[in-house]
Amino acid sequence: MSKMNAIGWFDIYVDDLDRAVEFYETVLGCKLEPMGDPTGELQMMSFPTDMNTYGAGGALSKSPHARPGAGGTTLYFNAQDCAVEEARVDAAGGTVIRPKFSIGDFGWVSLCQDTEGNIFGISSMR
Repeated sequence: MSKMNAIGWFDIYVDDLDRAVEFYETVLGCKLEPMGDPTGELQMMSFPTDMNTYGAGGALSKSPHARPGAGGTTLYFNAQDCAVEEARVDAAGGTVIRPKFSIGDFGWVSLCQDTEGNIFGISSMR
């Protein structure tokens, strides 16, 4: 087996897809794109993804089989300075759970909650 990243894809489950798209586009400063689901069960909007670049791709997903919520897996979005994206969270309808804090040699992190109740992190080296 060849070497590969541990994560190949992620889904962030949502109740209100339009609300979640607006939140993440505002906070992360990116445009999400509609994505087809081969099973026909999910409504999906994907984050910008370049499969030839380091990291994993993913999407916001509205599913009859899963629900959003806190207490599970936490995803960390990369940023130049996590304080920039953190500053957009409240105005976008989310909550900053723990403002930018040091994680030593690994940089800085902000912990936030989105409009759907999911906890996520924003990570940067400065």
